[in-house]
This record gives sequence, C-alpha cells and structure tokens, in this order.
Amino acid sequence: MSASNPPVPVTIPNIALGVSGGIAAYKAIEVLRGLQRAGCNVRVAMTKRACEFVQPLTFRALSGSHVVVDDYAPDNPDPIAHITFSQTADLLIVAPATANIIAKFANGVADDFLTSTYLACFAPVLIAPAMNTTMWEHPATQRNLQQLRADGVHIIQPDAGEMACGTIGPGRLSEPERIVAAALDLLRTAQKRDLTGERFLITVGATREEIDPVRFISNRSSGRMGFALAEAALKRGGDVTIVAGITTLDPPAGVKVVRALSATEMDQAVARESRNASVFIGAAAIADYRPAQRAEQKIKKTEESVTLTLERTPDVLANVAASRQNGLLVVGFAAETENVVANAQEKLRSKKLDAIVANDVTRSDSGFDTTTNAITIITAKNTDPLELPALSKNEAANRILDVVVSLRK
Repeated sequence: MSASNPPVPVTIPNIALGVSGGIAAYKAIEVLRGLQRAGCNVRVAMTKRACEFVQPLTFRALSGSHVVVDDYAPDNPDPIAHITFSQTADLLIVAPATANIIAKFANGVADDFLTSTYLACFAPVLIAPAMNTTMWEHPATQRNLQQLRADGVHIIQPDAGEMACGTIGPGRLSEPERIVAAALDLLRTAQKRDLTGERFLITVGATREEIDPVRFISNRSSGRMGFALAEAALKRGGDVTIVAGITTLDPPAGVKVVRALSATEMDQAVARESRNASVFIGAAAIADYRPAQRAEQKIKKTEESVTLTLERTPDVLANVAASRQNGLLVVGFAAETENVVANAQEKLRSKKLDAIVANDVTRSDSGFDTTTNAITIITAKNTDPLELPALSKNEAANRILDVVVSLRK
C-alpha cells in the first residue's frame, strides 16, 4: 500500500481558514488543498481586501462550502456565522496574515467577519504572516506578534526572499506544505494523547568505534530523526528515554537522556533501560563493525598503507527483540542504498521485529542529516509496505507513531 498524503486523523477535523488581503493570498489555495488531502474539512473566511486578490468563488468551488466575507451579506446562509463558524472549528488558520490583521488580533479589534471570528474562537489559532520586510521588522508589528504569542497564538515565521515589491528579506509567506504540516501537528497535539502510559526507549545518533586515541569509525547520522520521534512521542502523552550517541542537535526538553558513544556502550545502556520500556525504537545509526584491536597510541603515518581488522559489534536491535518481555514493541530502522524494501523485510524477519522503517539514504531528500525523510514502514502483521513521500522528519515521526498505536491495538 502506498500513500502520498499526510495521515487522516481519527476523526475528521473542521478547519477554519482565514485569508487576509495580501499578494500571497493565492497560496492559501494550496494550503486548502493540502489540508483536504490530509482528510480535513475546510471552510474559508476572507477579508474584503483578500477578495481583490482571489475571488471567493475559487475557495467555494474547492471547499464545497459558502465562503464568508461579510456575515451580514444577503447571500450568507448563517446570520450568526462568526459564532457558528468559529465554535465548530478545531483549528483556525490565517494565511496569509497581514500586518493589519495581526494588529487587529493583538488589540481585540472586531470590525469584520474574520476578526470577529478570531475573538469568538476557542480552538487553537495558527497564523502565517506575510508582508513587506520593513513592515515585518517594524517595532509595532513585533510588539503585536509578542502579544499574540502571549495570548497563545501559534506563529509560523515567514521565509526570507524577494518580495513582490522587489525588496529582499524576511516577510514572504512560508511555503504551504510547512503551514499544512504545522496545522496537522497542532491538531494532533490538541486531539491526541494516544500514547499516554507508553514508555518509550529510543536510540539516537551515531556511534564511534575508536581506532586509536585520535581516529574512529563513524557515520553521518545527526540524530534528527530520533529526536523528532522523541518529541512527537512526548507530545502524544508518552514517557521518553533517549540513549544518544553522537548528535549534532540538542535533545528535546522533557526527555531523559543517557549518553553512549560506542556500540558496546549503547548495547549496555539499552539492556538496562529496556527493562522499564514498553516501546523500543532503534533509530540510532550503530556501527556494525569496530577495529578488532584499538591502538593505545596514535598510529603514525610511517607506512604506505595500514590494514585494519574489523569485528562485529553487538547487535543492539536483535538483542532487544530476543530479550523482550511484558509486551515490549520493537521497531527498527533500515538505512539502505539498494533493494530498500527487500532488505528491510529481511531485517524485519531475521531480527523478529514488530515493525521496521526503511529509507534510501542515497536520496538527497532522505536519510542522514536532512530535514526531510522519505520512508517505507513495514510491520510483521502486515507485510504490505506503507510507502510515504518525503515529509518533514516531525511528520514522518508521527506517521511512525501512528503505526505504533495500531500495533498496540
């Protein structure tokens, strides 16, 4: 089975999408479509100025619902739309959010349908600012943004680049896929605490196998995927312990961190910590081989060549699976360069795992030290691979955790 879209939440969420009057208003169409592909029901509200950039008919045709601009307009089917529209929404998104709409939100002004909707909304609010660089950097705008953050509004920072006016700098609307990903993450956080009671043990990063006091064997793993899994599990109610090798990022707040630099150290740490775990995820890139002998002193460059004899390191993943107890779920990773699915399926079978996450590390948008990952998830109960496109590692982490939830059920 393959899927090219983000996951459909357990219940169909209602999204209120607000569009204010900026040149980036046309990108709200892509936001709408991305949310629909994720299984969301989307209704649209527009300011009058937004209608000068994109006609309401476009959003009506795509959403299948009346687009509200003025709740006092004769064609509006709901005379108290600003109440029903906002209070039936699971999330309010405003994209683009102009400096004007940000100022009104921050100061409680309700002089049109969208601002009235904001004041009547109990759901989380996500705004994606878009404006000229000078307007974005103005103290008044930054003061208003600070107030909105204090009010609990979630803000997606605009991108830097060339504006419609020709200036270059921050202020361009963030890419629609980033807005959609942030919205889905907020929905998941608001709706899901489906991992409450689960105790996660996650290995992260790269190991180092010393050749001498100076040199070592390692790989390019940054720990980004493992940390994304830890953060996502924590948000969904799980208790999280990380066994971390070498990483280029800081671990998320709220997780227990155990450091282990070599494969042997990681094997020992995992053996200790797994006794209290209910889910093990082996996301670390653990060295398969190490020097059979470590030189006590730095090896001098006196010979034309040096031969290293390597030996196998402990198989952390297989050891956890073989010694599991009390219903421990074991999920592995398979970083492959060829025959990705076939090799992952063999690893799933031979190590007796519950699930495995495979990725092709030869791809530029997947694998080590990238912000995205294109993964294939295979479970022992259903060998039909779930192939996913390149997603942010946060979104990929949640797709993996969705599988953990299904396995537990």
